[in-house]
Amino acid sequence: MLKLTPAVAALLLTAAPLAAAAPAPRAPQVAVTDHVGTFGGTKVAYRATVAEHFVPDAKGQPGASVITIAYTRTDVGDPARRPVLFLFNGGPGASSSPTHLGLGPKKRAVESNGPAPAGPSALVDNPYSPLDQFDMVFIDPVGTGFSRAFPGEDPKQWYSLKDDAVEVAGVIEEWLKANHREASPRFMLGESYGTARAAAILKYAKALKVDGVALVAVVGDTPGHEMPYVAALPTMAAGAWYHNRIDRAGRSVEQVYREAVDFARTDYVSALIQGSSLPAAEKRRIAEKMSKLIGLPADFIAAHDLRISKNDYMFNLLKDQTLRTGLLDVRVTAPLEPGQLGDIDDPALGVAPKRKPGAPAGPPPNPASIGPVRNETVETYLRNDLKFATPERYYGINFTANSQWRWGGEPKFDVGGPIAAAMKEDPKLRLFWAGGYYDLTTPVYATRYTFDQAGVPAERVTAAEFEGPHGVYEGEKNLAAFTAALKAFVGGGTR
Repeated sequence: MLKLTPAVAALLLTAAPLAAAAPAPRAPQVAVTDHVGTFGGTKVAYRATVAEHFVPDAKGQPGASVITIAYTRTDVGDPARRPVLFLFNGGPGASSSPTHLGLGPKKRAVESNGPAPAGPSALVDNPYSPLDQFDMVFIDPVGTGFSRAFPGEDPKQWYSLKDDAVEVAGVIEEWLKANHREASPRFMLGESYGTARAAAILKYAKALKVDGVALVAVVGDTPGHEMPYVAALPTMAAGAWYHNRIDRAGRSVEQVYREAVDFARTDYVSALIQGSSLPAAEKRRIAEKMSKLIGLPADFIAAHDLRISKNDYMFNLLKDQTLRTGLLDVRVTAPLEPGQLGDIDDPALGVAPKRKPGAPAGPPPNPASIGPVRNETVETYLRNDLKFATPERYYGINFTANSQWRWGGEPKFDVGGPIAAAMKEDPKLRLFWAGGYYDLTTPVYATRYTFDQAGVPAERVTAAEFEGPHGVYEGEKNLAAFTAALKAFVGGGTR
């Protein structure tokens, strides 16, 4: 997730359902197709509905079109009793394509870190999709996917934490009403910045009641002088294990990760708190222990006062091989070159222009210079298989939206606070969160720390950790385990 206000008028927070807005310039477009697939070992008849939802601008007039891709099982007796999960990704400026191609009825034919090739063979049936147990609605906010502001409308009016949350909440409410699913148990799943969006929906759209919230790769800036380093250390240890930069001694990555957690929350945090008062001998002992965990030389660690930043780690773990690691996935590598920033040129993200060997370095990339990134795989699938006709290109991620995002005076990624407050207000609300050992962008231990410190009630939390990257369900083993955990959460009780 790249870390690349509010402008909505008060009337939006109390507006009638979107269908009651002022007359739209045209009728919303809808494409409906019927399919059969086998999910979780069960043959399922389902309907795919790609639909436009017109969202109001600051004046209450239809200002933009938001696309949803819904998969609803049709061979059930009473759809109103069937749970429905609303899913969105992050960015900000990202479409729902990562979760769509992970949890939807189709998945990539070949696992890769970049866009899958377009064409009829790019996607295959996804036997791990949870569609056998609940319906899913994938949401592409304004500026992502096929969703666009109408001509003459400035899309930036939806590019803020609050505006975006109100927009997406309104789409969810409209979908529930239009499909007569107001009585259905309903859940939200947000990934990366989508976790901040889910938290903002709970904060700014209180009329939308949900039974549970699922969060994948929870964003957040771990506060304090010590905790950012403490929270990242276990992920660095997992990466060092993967790249064989430490002595594995027969240990699994999970065992090394757990050892690093135990060290981080005891000796390491104690040493950091002491700062310059830490005795030299103790500093050396801590540096040597860290070296055995994260694979960097003890002298390097000591010279950095035991505080190893993410860039320190990525640019030095494999420096002797002239390689850097990824950020979203520390297993991924790329040539180590001067002037690298660490995040937007992350090889696991795969959007920065590649420089030919020997070519002079140009200006570093930034979100505005990259702009929208097309996802031809999803575009082809929606057009050809799901019959949604549109002249638009499908933006997998729109870095223009990312660069124009307005934070105002609000915390960028305050997830724990709004979640804790919502769970306090609603004693039936439940939380599921998942993280991957190899994700240095949103370290999994940082997520646990965030919710523990926010006061989220532990008895209503389900946590799942995976031997995976930012997209924790990457790989068949992780996908099977993730969907099983998600099914258990959704089926674990509703209001």
